[in-house]
Parts: sequence; C-alpha cells; structure tokens
Amino acid sequence: MQKFPRQIGVGGLFLSDYEKQLVNEVLDSNQLTYGPMTKKFESDFAKSHNCKFGLFMNSGTSALHIALAALKDMHGWNDYDEVIVPAVTFVATSNIILHNNMVPVFVDVEPDTFTIDPKKVEEKITRKTRAIIPVHLLGIPSSMEIIMELAKTYRLNIIEDSCESMFATYKGQSVGSMGDIGCFSTYVAHFLVTGVGGFATTNNPDLAVGMRSLMNHGRDSIYISSKDDQGVEGEKLEEIIAKRFSFIHVGHSFRCTEMEAAIGLGQLARAKEIIRRRKEIADKLTEGLAPLQEHLQLPSCPPDRTHSYMLYGIVVKNSHKRDLVNYLESLNIETRDLLPLINQPIYKRLFGNLEKDYPAARKINNSGFYIGCHSYMTNEEVDFIIEAFHSFYKK
Repeated sequence: MQKFPRQIGVGGLFLSDYEKQLVNEVLDSNQLTYGPMTKKFESDFAKSHNCKFGLFMNSGTSALHIALAALKDMHGWNDYDEVIVPAVTFVATSNIILHNNMVPVFVDVEPDTFTIDPKKVEEKITRKTRAIIPVHLLGIPSSMEIIMELAKTYRLNIIEDSCESMFATYKGQSVGSMGDIGCFSTYVAHFLVTGVGGFATTNNPDLAVGMRSLMNHGRDSIYISSKDDQGVEGEKLEEIIAKRFSFIHVGHSFRCTEMEAAIGLGQLARAKEIIRRRKEIADKLTEGLAPLQEHLQLPSCPPDRTHSYMLYGIVVKNSHKRDLVNYLESLNIETRDLLPLINQPIYKRLFGNLEKDYPAARKINNSGFYIGCHSYMTNEEVDFIIEAFHSFYKK
C-alpha cells in the first residue's frame, strides 16, 4: 500500500473569513491587551458551558495551574497535601499538582472510556486529600456522579480537566460546570483552535476574582485591564491609582491577547458545525473498522453522556501497538500514544515503577494510541485510514 500524498494529522485548522475579519478589527483597534474581544469570548464561552465566569489565558495547562492555586489559597491547604488524578492523562494534569507543591495520587482508569474509575477513588482518599481532578479524555466525560458524591462526603474540591472534551455533556450537564472549576484548551488539535490559549470556568465569583489575579501577576483585581482607569473619576480613580501597582498573590503572567480571542470568537461561532463534522468522521471510522474488532478496541460512549471526539482512541487487543503504529506512520497517518503518564521517565524517577498497580493504565500504555478525527479531515483521508488498518491485518 502506498503512502498518502500528505500527512493525515491528528489536528487541523481552517480560518474562515469571519475569523479573519475579527482579527483585522483587532489590528484596526490598535489594542492587543485585554479588551472587548477577550471579554466577549470569555462571556460567550462560559455561557456555552453553563458557567457564569470564564477566564481566557495562554493555555489549558495555565488554567489548571491557577485553578489549583486559587483553591489552595482560598482554603489554606498546605504544601504536600494530596490531589487525586487518573493514571492515564496528559502529563500537564499531574505536573500542575507538583508545581503547586502538592502530591498527585493516581487512580486507575476504566478500560473502555479511559477516564478515572470512580469505584477506585474512595480507597485513595486520605486525611490529606484536598481535591479530585477527573479528566474528560479524548472527548468523553468522566463518570461524574460517584465523584461528586465522594467530594461532598469528604469535603473535597473538584477541578474538571475538560481540555479534550469541550461541549461534551454528562447526564445533561456540560463538562466544566459540575465541579468548582473547569479547565479547557484552545491549543492546536483542540476543538476551538486559537494557536495558544485556554479557559478556566466557574460559577463561584470569589474563585473567578482569585484566578483573574493569579493569571495577572497576582495583581489587585481593581486594575486588570490597561483601560480600567479610563472614564473613572473622583475617589474611585484615586483608589485605582493607589492600587494599580498592588500585588496580593504570587501570581503568573498567563495572559493572552486580543488576537487569539478574535480567532476564538470566530471558531465559537461555528462550534456546532465543528462538533457535527467530528462526530460524522468518528462514526465513519467506527463503521469502517468494525470488522476488525477482533483485533481492535474502538471508542464507545455510555448512554448517559455525549462524546465530542477530540481524538479517536484505539487499543490493540492482543498485542503491542508498535507494529501497527509504525505501519500507519509509514503511510503518512499521524498517531500519538494514548496519553501515558505513570510510565514516563520523570514519573518513574519520582514515584518508582507504578504500572504493576494500575493494570488498566498499563494495558493502555502498551497498546493504546489515537488518530485524528478533526473537522478538517476529508472523506478521502478517512477512507484511506480505514483501508490502511485493513491492509495491516490482511498481512
């Protein structure tokens, strides 16, 4: 079988005329820092996920970082308190716990959804546990009902890592709206692509203020935008002047610009079209690969949730994935390992050999990978992928 003439990537991007129009409006405004585009993007995105507050920043990782930092500050948690995370996720989910001087505690995942196994969470809760970070992986929400009950029983906070599952729902509730804070990414290959970018969403006004400060060097919330002092007079102006250079947290520079927000607004306007096409491609892949289910575990979605198919995850059933992955790559079909975490070199150095205690994660690490199903793929590319899988197993 000959390779495809171009790489079939795990992500893609096409900027519409509307997105280009919005970017040109930013250029004409001569304002790149926090302004009307960002404010509207934050408001519209939050509403699209049933949240009151949205904060647009430079990455989903930054959103996770300040989400945990804000909760730690609000509740007075100590260094080396514990946060529960799944044993399969992108490394950033766990790294931000370490960066906040806390301890990640790993829980094995469900072998069919790849998300945290809620039945195994309670056994990992200790007197030092402070939060749970369920990860909605590859487009499918975690099983949240038991997690929410445990959080209530043990007085734990929840940060939803929704970076890979924008617009998905669990029992009718949007990802990012069920926990204390939801975190999203608008990086390349995600649903809404802004180049760099991420969101934190919440319904808690105090957390919104705290996170806004943390992403802006820890600045007093009275002065976040460079125009917050314009049109203000009297005592209010004097207060702003006095606090304009007042910093109340050890914060970060996690801001984005009006340019990324403009692109994001344009993408958000066609979000339904993007999700529809992703599902269409995923359904086509599943139908075409169904005859190979003796060899492959294909994506599935429980009836109590929706799958937004950021990526198409596959597990090779009876062998290692490497021969199949190498074959696909030789044909110009891009693949990625299915987000191994606990076997990463740095994690083995920090925590030792954990895989023996996490059988589902071990299986996924050895045999799981994903391919693209993004909205910019052509039917020709999808057909070629299906043909490539069949070609491999015919051999």
